[in-house]
Amino acid sequence: MDLETGVFQNHVKRESWKTVLTLAYQSLGVVYGDLSTSPLYVYKSTFAEDIQHSETNEEIYGVLSFVFWTLTLVPLLKYVFIVLKADDNGEGGTFALYSLLCRHARINSLPNCQVADEELYEYKRDAATTCLTPTTTFGSRLKSTLEKHRVLQRLLLLLALIGTCMVIGDGVLTPALSVFSAVSGLELSMAKEHHKYVEVPVACTILIGLFALQHYGTHRVGFLFAPVVFVWLMCISAIGIYNIIHWNPHVYQALSPYYMYKFLRKTQRGGWMSLGGILLCITGSEAMFADLGHFSQLSIKIAFTSLVYPSLILAYMGQAAYLSQHHVIDNDYHIGFYVSVPGKLRWPVLVIAILAAVVGSQAIITGTFSIIKQCSALGCFPRVKIVHTSSKIHGQIYIPEINWTLMLLCLAVTIGFRDTKRLGNASGLAVITVMLVTTCLMSLVIVLCWHKSVFLAICFVCFFGTIEVLYFSASLIKFLEGAWVPIALSLIFLIVMCVWHYGILKTYEFDVQNKVSINWLLSLGPSLGIVRVRGIGLIHTELVSGIPAIFSHFVTNLPAFHEVLVFLCIKSVPVPHVRAKERFLVGHIGPRQYRLYRCIVRYGYRDVHKDDMEFEKDLVCSIAEYIRTGNAEPNGAKDEMESEDDKMTVVGTCCTHTDGIQLREDDVDKIESAGTSELREIKSSPVIQPRKRVRFIVPDSSKINRDAREELQELVEAREAGIAYILGHCYVRAKQGSSMLKKLVINYGYEFLRRNSRAPAYTLSVPHASTLEVGMVYSV
Repeated sequence: MDLETGVFQNHVKRESWKTVLTLAYQSLGVVYGDLSTSPLYVYKSTFAEDIQHSETNEEIYGVLSFVFWTLTLVPLLKYVFIVLKADDNGEGGTFALYSLLCRHARINSLPNCQVADEELYEYKRDAATTCLTPTTTFGSRLKSTLEKHRVLQRLLLLLALIGTCMVIGDGVLTPALSVFSAVSGLELSMAKEHHKYVEVPVACTILIGLFALQHYGTHRVGFLFAPVVFVWLMCISAIGIYNIIHWNPHVYQALSPYYMYKFLRKTQRGGWMSLGGILLCITGSEAMFADLGHFSQLSIKIAFTSLVYPSLILAYMGQAAYLSQHHVIDNDYHIGFYVSVPGKLRWPVLVIAILAAVVGSQAIITGTFSIIKQCSALGCFPRVKIVHTSSKIHGQIYIPEINWTLMLLCLAVTIGFRDTKRLGNASGLAVITVMLVTTCLMSLVIVLCWHKSVFLAICFVCFFGTIEVLYFSASLIKFLEGAWVPIALSLIFLIVMCVWHYGILKTYEFDVQNKVSINWLLSLGPSLGIVRVRGIGLIHTELVSGIPAIFSHFVTNLPAFHEVLVFLCIKSVPVPHVRAKERFLVGHIGPRQYRLYRCIVRYGYRDVHKDDMEFEKDLVCSIAEYIRTGNAEPNGAKDEMESEDDKMTVVGTCCTHTDGIQLREDDVDKIESAGTSELREIKSSPVIQPRKRVRFIVPDSSKINRDAREELQELVEAREAGIAYILGHCYVRAKQGSSMLKKLVINYGYEFLRRNSRAPAYTLSVPHASTLEVGMVYSV
């Protein structure tokens, strides 16, 4: 599957208003499904226990005032007008902020970074718009401090991982809360003694169906998402307007912040504790930033300011207007959304609410898949199977292991809690923690990336941080009433991430310390003292320089390898996307006649990895194009002390150099006649008759010297003979004398995760008949 041609689709056509409005409409289903369903449970969670609805209406007016100003300050002011501008070349989310900081302060946690990575288009484009060196004195001091102290870098990574873990926790809790709250409307549509036996089974059935459909991909049912959310928003707006006009036209007065003061003065500690319920009105706000890669900033802003924000305000005002005139409500019904819905509309609204809850749950599930993919690409999460569900829409993925894990956890919390109060407590803590992490990372972005005054960063943290800390404290106080769930889930995922990342770093350090110098290879002489067999040998390694220890281990035990040997490193870089024409870095290892190459394949953390057949073709073409362009030294005798980065040449995929070498493979009995006047062919020798004939088609205008022509011919013959994959299979053990904690982490934690995680993506499609695994023990 090749999505490279559509990778930058979200950066084009932004000038057309028609396109912007279309994206704004589509964003309703993907971005705002969760946020738009919050009226289902906000009042019910707020009045669940800590405060009571009295005839003075001070409580309901105070809650409405809090809801209005929270929606105005956090989603509207913070996210729409400030955070959305901190995109990472069009991408958003916690890890996008971290990636942005990594490039500006050079604090990247990926071990195999190169100077050449800073020449990538997206890296340079970001650097061009804002110079990498902060202009303020404080900014430059902060940058140098972060670059010098590894402890601070680890703390920054830990902060990003905490935010990520809470997003995963939100992926468990939000579907359960949204679906359960929507289904709770049955309590007003059927007998009281029956609905409590129906709610949980119906909610669980809907959740199972939701997760079971994930492997089809959202693009198959996505055309329904935006209409469902649009109808839902129109529905709650109309009901809100009806309730305001019919029950209390003066409810708008409660929007004054004075009512917040009256509320806290009267309710005191109970009012503070009830803020955990009010907090749920901004559940899903983070999706505006996290899903930025699928839409444009302008489309997300238009959708929120023109439709979502006014609809939510009208819905909350309508509920408050109804409740202000209804003080005696049966406790079994609580103070919920469906109480304020006119009786004749309850069944239709119930159906629409359930559909909207499913759409909102779908958005957070997709967001969870996306952020886990980012973590996995940046070496912070065990490798999982990533299935791209759409060949046209970039970013739509499905991860089976995570999907079924989320489903089991969702069912567990739904069956375990069975009410919106504890589900709301749990979800609120997860939401506000993610927002706090975003606020902290944004303050660094303001100084290091935007090069603004530190005073602005402090103001940003103090203003929004104070609001969020207030809500965080109110959520944390409910620890025993459900708030422990996101903490427990996040702790488990955080331990997994930290153990995996630590193990990755230690194995890479072992590779670096035990790599073989090129001098060792050259000392074997021109013949290398071993047998060279036909074909291409691909040695997969994490190293970007030097010869990996698995190669020397292989040669020591079996003194033979292929006539063309490629040391292949497939790595992620801290940018969202790498353009196809910057995909490959190719260079020689040692003298040219040895036919040893290094090829580094670079992917962004949101890029799609190509399948094996296309990848093999691009790999061979990139080496051929490198040979043709004559960038290699005639004798390969560069100064050994020179950096290997300087020897590497950027080469694109086949589709990017249409005027360069193209690879053609034909069946032997269907070989076409040789070339036209514009093309010349370099063929393999006809002595051996394989199943396929391989040809390089070269532009006639190319000037290729005799050595390069020989090298190309050998490459053709090797490709025709076939490709063998030599993979390292390591057994990681802590060194003798290591601490008990390190032994526990490496010998048990990391080894367990490594054995139970997926193989790297490029090895999944490698033919078993062409694979050779070299086993080694890593003492780290």
